[in-house]
Amino acid sequence: MRTVRARAELRQCLIEPRRRGESIGLVPTMGDFHGGHLSLIRAARRSCDVVVVTLFVNPTQFGAGEDFESYPRDETRDLAVAEKEGVDLFFAPPAEEVYPAGFTTAVEVLGLTEVLCGAPELRGPEHFRGVTTVVAKLLNIVQPDVAFFGQKDAQQAIVIRRMVRDLDFPVRTEVLPTVREPDGLAMSSRNRYLTDEERRRATALHRALSAAAEVAGGGERSVEPVLAAARAELREAGVEPEYLEARDAEDLTPAESLNGRPVLVALAARVGRARLIDNTLIGG
Repeated sequence: MRTVRARAELRQCLIEPRRRGESIGLVPTMGDFHGGHLSLIRAARRSCDVVVVTLFVNPTQFGAGEDFESYPRDETRDLAVAEKEGVDLFFAPPAEEVYPAGFTTAVEVLGLTEVLCGAPELRGPEHFRGVTTVVAKLLNIVQPDVAFFGQKDAQQAIVIRRMVRDLDFPVRTEVLPTVREPDGLAMSSRNRYLTDEERRRATALHRALSAAAEVAGGGERSVEPVLAAARAELREAGVEPEYLEARDAEDLTPAESLNGRPVLVALAARVGRARLIDNTLIGG
């Protein structure tokens, strides 16, 4: 595995594989690898000739008062994990390599970024502006054939897919299932913020989504009873959601019923210091 810090060096490393017609897979990350990251890396390793993993804790997607400074970082461990998993190129640029002096451009996807986590009273659409800008840069730097993302960050994946479509990026996006702990909690770097008691309460997010899916699976086509089942699980655990909504899984408009296209039931809640998100897909 080769560790690269500069854009020019990374592009140089990819000239020969590209000339040989080898497929290139990209796994963009903010590091602190867990099972969710490994599922993406392994999928890339299975399907691509060259695997590029990026590690960059992107400052532009953190808002005021968020945990940018304290976000878990352990590059030495991540490097060892990536090498063990057979990664070919590990791109870990400093901030000035991604955002050089005079950088003023932003990429924004309208219509998908003002709801759920992008609601003005929560992280705001500027969060996703930071995500799409850095992902657009990584896609241009690496020029992969396939880029891999996780379903846990469902809104992010939907936004990136729209950006790729609208801006004609020649890349296929693969979204892999959420990887969970044995107790159902979705794997996340922020889980380490949880105390033991908070960790027990946090498992209510998965139980809530499972309850929603169970009601829908029983034939309920109205949205409200499905969400009510999820709310009951959260209430029992003393978890107050920032949002719990049913949205069209493609355009994120409010779901009127469960009779048509796939519906994303999405949930965010703060448990202690940790802001946790999770979701489930119904139908389709």
